[in-house]
Amino acid sequence: MKRFTIQKNDAGARLDRFAAKAVPLLPAGLAQKYIRLKRIKLNGRGAKQDARLASGDVVEMYINDEFFEPPGEDGAFLRITEPALSIVYEDENLLLLDKKAGVLCHSDGGFDYSTLIARAQAYLHQKGEWDPRAENSFAPALCNRIDRNTSGIVIAAKTSEALRIINEKIKAREIDKYYLAAVAGRPPAKSGKLEGWLFKDAAKNQVYVYGRERPGASRAATEYREIASRGALALLECRLLTGRTHQIRAQLAAAGCAILGDGKYGSERINRAYGEKRQLLCSYRLVFSFKTDAGALEYLKGGEFKLERVDFREKYFG
Repeated sequence: MKRFTIQKNDAGARLDRFAAKAVPLLPAGLAQKYIRLKRIKLNGRGAKQDARLASGDVVEMYINDEFFEPPGEDGAFLRITEPALSIVYEDENLLLLDKKAGVLCHSDGGFDYSTLIARAQAYLHQKGEWDPRAENSFAPALCNRIDRNTSGIVIAAKTSEALRIINEKIKAREIDKYYLAAVAGRPPAKSGKLEGWLFKDAAKNQVYVYGRERPGASRAATEYREIASRGALALLECRLLTGRTHQIRAQLAAAGCAILGDGKYGSERINRAYGEKRQLLCSYRLVFSFKTDAGALEYLKGGEFKLERVDFREKYFG
């Protein structure tokens, strides 16, 4: 329970609006419900949501302490009453989520409460599978990330053991990630490997591709194959052999076949002609190609998960 004494700056405010201001993590609908149930009281008694506050009034809130956490990503899940998730696969250890283009995996510092991790935590909290009050430090976490405007499969760990194992397998390259990319132009051959050195300009959040090693650059390699074409466009399947920032986007652009809609590495003229404002890139297939023991996740060895529908594949390639 929290008790608030109304000061002059809050005098005249409605009870429901004061609750929204004092407890920003409490969803508006839940606040209204708590007022009706008298879990939010005014001067020790129940009150209507539009009751006006006066200096010296006391508001008591009989709600969970977790709602009083400072606004931020750690408590963002509490603001989400209906998590918008597309679940590809779920078991007691993992969630495989289909992240839509435009959704952030994590907050970018702007306290975006609709991030993928916040939605996943809200989903598990509401299912009763995760109770942050009973945990010392663990919270469900994403094991991999993809760019805001890239869509596709993201792995979320429900347990600390699953998080540890998946992180180890990603580092050891024992999880294969395949992407679909709609590109303007044609790659050097129908299939092959793009290799080079990527240098990241942190200030611009942009990478540059070089044909030879240079200070500060990291080796990058991507396998690709063309699986469809129509007019000036081609649909490529790309497999990451390394995991660098903007790797597929930068390497395909350097090869003369930039991803359609990519405002950073592609052609503004071509993007505008097709009306595309986000890169048409999707992490559509995941293979748990474990080569070493995976402990509690050994049952996933050899497992393959794929998105059956990718919007831009259907739009441009039928």
